[in-house]
Amino acid sequence: MSDVREAISRAHHEEWARAVAALTRRFGDLDIAEEAAAEAFATAVERWPADGVPPNPGGWLTTTATRKAIDRIRRESRRNDKQKEAQMVYDDGPSEPLGAIDDDRLRLIFTCCHPALALQTRVALTLRMLGGLTVPEIARAFLVAERAMEQRITRAKAKIKAARIPYRIPSADDLPARVSGVLAVLFLVFNEGYLATGPGTDPVRHDLTAEAIRLTRLIRALLPQDGEVAGLLALMLLIEARRPARVSADGELVNLNEQDRGAWDTELIAEGHRLVRERLAAAAAGAAPGRYQILAAINAVHTSARDMRDTDWSQVLALYDRLVRLDPSPIIALNRAIAVAELDGPEVALAIVDRLAEALAGYHAYHATRADLLRRLGQSQQSRAAYDRAIELAGNTAETAYLTRRRDQLR
Repeated sequence: MSDVREAISRAHHEEWARAVAALTRRFGDLDIAEEAAAEAFATAVERWPADGVPPNPGGWLTTTATRKAIDRIRRESRRNDKQKEAQMVYDDGPSEPLGAIDDDRLRLIFTCCHPALALQTRVALTLRMLGGLTVPEIARAFLVAERAMEQRITRAKAKIKAARIPYRIPSADDLPARVSGVLAVLFLVFNEGYLATGPGTDPVRHDLTAEAIRLTRLIRALLPQDGEVAGLLALMLLIEARRPARVSADGELVNLNEQDRGAWDTELIAEGHRLVRERLAAAAAGAAPGRYQILAAINAVHTSARDMRDTDWSQVLALYDRLVRLDPSPIIALNRAIAVAELDGPEVALAIVDRLAEALAGYHAYHATRADLLRRLGQSQQSRAAYDRAIELAGNTAETAYLTRRRDQLR
């Protein structure tokens, strides 16, 4: 049974995007495509335990999803054009050109990140269709309610249908206009893998981080002069390098200042640092760095320090000051406050954090940061309350274990 579950999970990760995209191109309807793919996986869950896993699980799922879509169109519609589109499944004509991108998944992500949609909308829709993330995971990434995210995705599908936005494979000329959305998708997929938010998942999902890095490497080859592509790749590599020390043997999250830096992947760090130096040289020549490049530079400072005490916090804060001007989001402000605490003390940092209360009330890391600052100020009772709230909001078992231990250490 576990082999069957593993096969279904692997097929879902690999084939969901391909099946949905193929059905959408054929039938012109995202809803039909998604529902047919979901029905196919439901059928697999029902049949495979009894019949065994087929030799080609992905092919079986795609074929089954196609049949489900055709059945639904024939049942629900009397429109001749839909009937004709259904017959396109058996069309032996020339296949659609693949465009500038060889990789199936990356091609589909670029296809879905259509510039006619608002950036956040296209990112959310692509994460749902192709990123392997659930609606609750996407909602947590955007710090919005699940219902609001579900409505945002539904509205995006409706706009595609109403505006007749073509589901067309992008050419090389289309890539620069779409790359910002694609990078946002891959960064959020990577973040979900590095610290999964679902309560029933592994704390760290290497399948997601590895796939995000793989696809970003491909974009780097396609757009070698794009500084933000290089910056995102460097950022992912420097974060991924710390993964071996991220979770303890007993399943507890290990904070950066407590990690065994000897366990970090030195090859990934060296590659990440090379990319950061490359972008610094470009900045010196007049190319202003973007968000991902600055985040990569911050992580380069952290991974250059032999231990927490050697961290150049002045440089970290200067980089955050620059980043805030590009991205004045409350999460960036929260991370900046951590650097402020190291330089100016927890009291100054706490005043900054408290100003973010309304924007980050539902974000567990806000309460965890506040709890730590209160602990350092000796305000144990308030710190305990903040830890309680962080534990309540955290969805990751490893993070919950870490926060619980920190809370229980309070006097």
